[in-house]
Amino acid sequence: MKTERTHAIVLRRTNYGETDRILQLLTTHGRRAVIAKGVRKEKSRLAGGIELFSVCDVVLSQGKGTLSLLTSARLVKYYSHILDDFGRMEFGYEAMKYVGAASEQIDEPDWYNVLSEVLMSLDAPSIDLRLIKTWFYLQYSALLGRQLNLERDSNGARLQSNDRYSYDSNESGLQLSLRGELTGSHITLLRLLQAKPLHVLVQIGGTEAVLGECLATARAHAALN
Repeated sequence: MKTERTHAIVLRRTNYGETDRILQLLTTHGRRAVIAKGVRKEKSRLAGGIELFSVCDVVLSQGKGTLSLLTSARLVKYYSHILDDFGRMEFGYEAMKYVGAASEQIDEPDWYNVLSEVLMSLDAPSIDLRLIKTWFYLQYSALLGRQLNLERDSNGARLQSNDRYSYDSNESGLQLSLRGELTGSHITLLRLLQAKPLHVLVQIGGTEAVLGECLATARAHAALN
């Protein structure tokens, strides 16, 4: 029987039968659907290794059906501080929900990288939640093939640092506007958020004044409810 060992993030857990669970996992190699047999028994060795808001080291055995069998699970990192703040916990669940749905359409290993960065940052109270959200929405859009154009406006003209822009949801891009809320500073930060890993960006200072508008733009472009 073929086995696979990988790091994984639990997206969803569903009780199955009397003692089993069906798990949707996001791994470094893509999405996996697995069954954890007996995991709801009191003395199960698997139960402690498949917590939400964590990175797990798992061993999967591929059977004849569509579900792999979870044969081993160990916590690598449990981001317990997320549970201390309702807003951060709420967004953690939101990010997992959207990544879970998107990875069913596009099974891309980079989803794991995005979600692991989000969980790691949510676990650090010093990191502005708005920064985490803005980064996530930009990465989410890009992985779905809808990267926000931060070089040219919706008419094809190159963006200028001394002009003002607003987000045009009909054109899914930036539109030149005399009273636009986006300036050169906003566009610079959006470019960095789109291009760099989140753990690198948290060291950048002076973003507080522009984060609100950047978040609104990124969320509008992601077109999430």
